[in-house]
Amino acid sequence: MRWLRYLGYALGGLILAGLVAFLVAAWIYRDIPAEVLEAKYTTPSSRFLNVDGVRIHYRDEGSGPPLVLIHANFASLLSWDDAVESLKKTHRVLRFDMTGHGLTGPDPSGDYSLERTVELTGRFVDALQLERFAIGGTSLGGTVAMHYTAAHPERVDRLILLSPGALEGRSMQRAGRGVPKAADILKYIAPRALAEFMLRSRFGDPSKVSDELIDRWYDMWMREGQRAAILARLRSYSSADIVKVTAAVRVPTLILWGEKNPQAPVAQAEELRRMLTGAPAISVITYPGIGHMAAEEAGPAIARDIGAWLAAPAGQASVQP
Repeated sequence: MRWLRYLGYALGGLILAGLVAFLVAAWIYRDIPAEVLEAKYTTPSSRFLNVDGVRIHYRDEGSGPPLVLIHANFASLLSWDDAVESLKKTHRVLRFDMTGHGLTGPDPSGDYSLERTVELTGRFVDALQLERFAIGGTSLGGTVAMHYTAAHPERVDRLILLSPGALEGRSMQRAGRGVPKAADILKYIAPRALAEFMLRSRFGDPSKVSDELIDRWYDMWMREGQRAAILARLRSYSSADIVKVTAAVRVPTLILWGEKNPQAPVAQAEELRRMLTGAPAISVITYPGIGHMAAEEAGPAIARDIGAWLAAPAGQASVQP
């Protein structure tokens, strides 16, 4: 029948138009070559190190006792910029981009599990011949730092946890939970507005999110292969047996938390303190009005408190109400 033929033409036209629109969008949101981003974001302190097949980007700044800092998921080592400006005056500060982040890029193994990330962290500090050091991390980086410390108590002097995502992750034990297949569209179409939304929703004061910060996050997401790596990490994430891990921490620990954190409520700071049953000293500091991205939102204050804590005798512990 004629009307069926016309309907077929209409459906075919819609499918063709949809395909064309998808291809145009995929072209607009195409990957940025690694060399373009490296030219834009490397500095004289930037280094690259091959670790188990991964070309890790890191920065080595300052002098003094070594301090390793690990960034959050979706972010990069640039998150620590404001804090490092102060900390490098008294410490040798080393920070690196995790696989699927920043200028490090994807892991050729395709493994983005927490276990693999902790393993690469260990190989990274081994390659730099760090014997003993302080280690800290924010969000996912805090979870990585905590797992490394629990597994290598002989290497870590002190542990710094800035709103780690470990407790929040207890509801995500099964790998891939909460990441639908439809999210794969982000491999091809990822608008800058998504980076802006994530940042503003994670700041205590969204007005502090600058266009420069949004552009920086978005640029790193658009590195070739990065979006697929981000999705793979989300689908493989599990905080593991966090009760066992926290109990295995045997070093002085500093817990820092934004009081306006919507992702990991500040009440988790006290919960985490109670779980660190083996730590000889624990200090807790919270920040009014600060959200989950505290390293970006309150970098100078974070640096001030980390620096004072590192300078104090190891046996001291204080808890801020």
